[in-house]
Amino acid sequence: MCAVVGVYGSKDASKIAYYALFAMQHRGQESSGIAASNGKTISLIKNRGLVTEVFDEKSFEVLKGECAIGHNRYSTAGKDSVLDAQPVFARYKLGEIAIAHNGNLTNKEEVRQELINKGAIFQTFMDTENIVHLIAKSQKEKLIDRITDAIDKIEGAYCLVIQSRSKMFVIRDRFGIRPLSLGRLPDGGYIVASETCAFDLVGAKFIRDVRPGEMLIFEKDKEPESIQLYEPDFRPCAFEYIYFARPDSVIDGKNVYETRVRCGKVLAKEQPADVDIVIPVPDSGVAAAMGYAKGLNRPFEMAIVRNHYVGRTFIEPTQQIRDLKVKLKLSPIKHLIEGKKVAIIDDSLVRGTTSRLIVKMLKEAGAKEVHMRIAAPEIKYPCRYGIDTPTKEELISNSLTPEEIAKKIGAESVGFLTIEGLIEGLGRDRKYSLVSFDGDYFAGGCADSLDCSGVR
Repeated sequence: MCAVVGVYGSKDASKIAYYALFAMQHRGQESSGIAASNGKTISLIKNRGLVTEVFDEKSFEVLKGECAIGHNRYSTAGKDSVLDAQPVFARYKLGEIAIAHNGNLTNKEEVRQELINKGAIFQTFMDTENIVHLIAKSQKEKLIDRITDAIDKIEGAYCLVIQSRSKMFVIRDRFGIRPLSLGRLPDGGYIVASETCAFDLVGAKFIRDVRPGEMLIFEKDKEPESIQLYEPDFRPCAFEYIYFARPDSVIDGKNVYETRVRCGKVLAKEQPADVDIVIPVPDSGVAAAMGYAKGLNRPFEMAIVRNHYVGRTFIEPTQQIRDLKVKLKLSPIKHLIEGKKVAIIDDSLVRGTTSRLIVKMLKEAGAKEVHMRIAAPEIKYPCRYGIDTPTKEELISNSLTPEEIAKKIGAESVGFLTIEGLIEGLGRDRKYSLVSFDGDYFAGGCADSLDCSGVR
C-alpha cells in the first residue's frame, strides 16, 4: 500500500502534490518524494520520513514546473532505505524520466534476473526499478511505445504515474486492484491520486476513476488522451474498504465509510454477542463498530482513546516494552468499561499479538467479558498485490480456529465476518480481490505452497 499523485498543467503543481500526499499520509509513512518538471528538466526531492518532514518552503524553490508526481511509501518490497524512496528518477536515451508506483509486480524476480542477464545494474531492491530498465532498454522510438512495451512484460497490481520532461502518463492494471482517480483543479490543471480525499483538500473536482487497463496521457494544451491497453477484469482490493482508505474517500464509486458501516451490520447478523456495549479499536474499526452496534441495538461507546502522536521507540524491544506499545497508542476509559460485557470491533486480525494486548487492557480496565469481533474474514493467505501481510505460518487464522484464537488472546469469544458477508457489505455489483481470505492469486503470484513474504 502506497500513495501516488500526479499533477499536470498547474503552476503550483509541486505544492498541490505536497498537499495531496499530506492527505494520503495514512497510505505510507516510511518515505515521501516529489518530482517536478519545468518542460526542460526534472527535479526531485525525496527522503525517509513523513511528508511534513521531507519538504519545507525551500523545497518548492527547487520543484519548479507545471507537472509534478509524488509518492508516499509503505514498503512491502525493497528495504527501508532512502534509495528505495520514490519517485524513481533516471536519465536514458530519450532524456529524463520519473516513476511513482503503487502495487506489487508478481513477476518481479523473473524480470529483474532477465534484465541483469542483459547487463542492467540495479541501485534499489524495488520492483519499480524494473519498469525504469524496461523502458530504457526498449528499442521503440517513442516513449509511449516504450512504456506500453514495458507494461506488456510486467504482471500483478500497479497504478503508475510516469513523468517525462513534457508529458505525464498514468496507467492502472487491468484488474484495477489499487485505486486511482482523476480530477480537475480550480486553475484548469488535472490531478490523479490514489484517493479522492486528496481532491477534497486541494479543491479538485472529481471527474472519474481511471479505468482498469487504461492509460491516460497528459500533454500541454491538449485534453487528456485515453488508451485502453487491456480488456478490464475489474477486481478492486477489498482491503481498501476494510482498512487502507480514509473513511471520507470514495473508492471506485463506493464511499468507504458507508461500506464499513454496512459490514458492521452484517457482522452483527452473522456473529452476534450478548454484550452491554460495543466499542471500536480506533481508528479504522470505528465505522464497522457503529454498524455492529446498530445491528445489535446496543450502545456504541468510544471507550478507547488513541494517541495520534506516538512514534517509534528507541528502547530495545523486551517483552515488557512490547506489551507497553499498545498502551502507548491506546488508552481505555475505565468508567465506560468497568463491570460491562464488551464487544470490541477491529478491522482485521493478523498475528493476534495486538488483539491479545487489547483484550488484556480491557480486562485490566474492569471489563466483565470481552468478545472480539472482526469486520473482515479470517486472513489465511499472504497477499502479493500490495498488502504487507506476513508468511502463511505467521497468520493466526491459518492454524487456529476462532475458538482457539479466543483462548489464545484471552477473549470470551472471537467472531469473523464471512467472505459472503463481506461481499454483502461491499456490494454484489462486482468481483473483488479477496486473495488474503480465499487464496485466489488471480493476478499471478504464489500458490499455497510458496512463501509470499517480503512483497510490496
